[in-house]
Amino acid sequence: MCVKPRSFYTWIFLVVFGLSGLVACTPPSKNETPLNLSEITWPQIEERARGQTVYWNAWGGDQRINAYIRWVGAEVKEKYDLTLVHVKLNDTSEAVARILAEKAAGRTDDGTVDLIWINGENFSDLKANNMLFGPVSGVLPNYQWVDQEQPAFIEDFTIAVDGLQVPWGLSILVWLYDSQSVTKPPQSPDELLLWASENPGRFTYPAPPDFVGTSFLKQLLIAFTEQDSLLTLPVSETSKHLADPVFEFLDQLKPLLWREGRTLPTNSLALKQLLADGEVDFSLSFNPADGISGVLSGQLAESVKTYTMKTGALSNGHFVAIPQNASAKEGAMVIANFLLSPAAQAKKADIEVWGDMSALDIDNLEPEAQALFEKLQQEKRLILPNQFERSLAEPHPSWTKYLERVWLERYAQ
Repeated sequence: MCVKPRSFYTWIFLVVFGLSGLVACTPPSKNETPLNLSEITWPQIEERARGQTVYWNAWGGDQRINAYIRWVGAEVKEKYDLTLVHVKLNDTSEAVARILAEKAAGRTDDGTVDLIWINGENFSDLKANNMLFGPVSGVLPNYQWVDQEQPAFIEDFTIAVDGLQVPWGLSILVWLYDSQSVTKPPQSPDELLLWASENPGRFTYPAPPDFVGTSFLKQLLIAFTEQDSLLTLPVSETSKHLADPVFEFLDQLKPLLWREGRTLPTNSLALKQLLADGEVDFSLSFNPADGISGVLSGQLAESVKTYTMKTGALSNGHFVAIPQNASAKEGAMVIANFLLSPAAQAKKADIEVWGDMSALDIDNLEPEAQALFEKLQQEKRLILPNQFERSLAEPHPSWTKYLERVWLERYAQ
């Protein structure tokens, strides 16, 4: 399989040795007085934010998401005189490595990352290194509308959020399939293996460490261990055996894959294109609206349907966070607050825009805000979490790294 392993620490090495000669990508904040959240009001934060440039580091692989971020930029420019720059990432670990390298170089207050789209192991790494500003969530006026009883917003991959990142949306791992060729989609890993043996070459998955590819491995891990409580703890010598059935399964699956597993799609977008081209019968996505939007755009055939396995679906929250050394903390907070506004959340939830599930408790919104979501629901342009089988919580972040490392050792060429 043609996979280039990416090392988080390789990024740190490259960045820290180049940092001394690096021209700052962001200008320092115009406010020289340190931001103390306990001694400032929200109107004062908005005033200090005016005129700032906010460098938002976020994955840039989906044109719909990029277009949404451009819309956010136009809105915050008009409303708050903020300039939003989308720093497009191939992998969030690039920005995390840069932040940690800046810390190592003593760059404590004029960092190049003001806002970062984040969750999981990347959040865990920054939190462990005390490189997240806050707690910030409770300071944001629009945080009152967030579904604060949602487990995925309380713990992120079993790590307490503690207000250090701001909920932005919910994701769930869904399966897309062509109902013309698949009349009875598999409902468990065992059924998937049986289907693949009867239909060789018609299934594949993105190569880890792609986020969706690794999530496929984690869903297998949870299914094979029946959500063993050890998955909520760091991987250890006494628990790593829990992953053995995953790789035994993959060993059996490999010769049955598209192109006999000699190569895998690089990400979920490439896998979706294989489905569109009729090369395979399944695709995987962390956006439950992906199949519907693909049909509406004409990329996917009308016979493509979306489902989750009866064994459950891996789900998580995704967030934005502000690094401890951000140059434009006030501007980043204003943007994070705007992202939680009912108008911004409803637009994001629109299947024709992005289709990302909202972070808000819609039932507790004011009537005018509820109407935004009700209109989408009436027009069948809204997906809600309760439309799917039971959700499966993410394991401890160390399992992500362990599964990726073992997968790369066994299968990457």
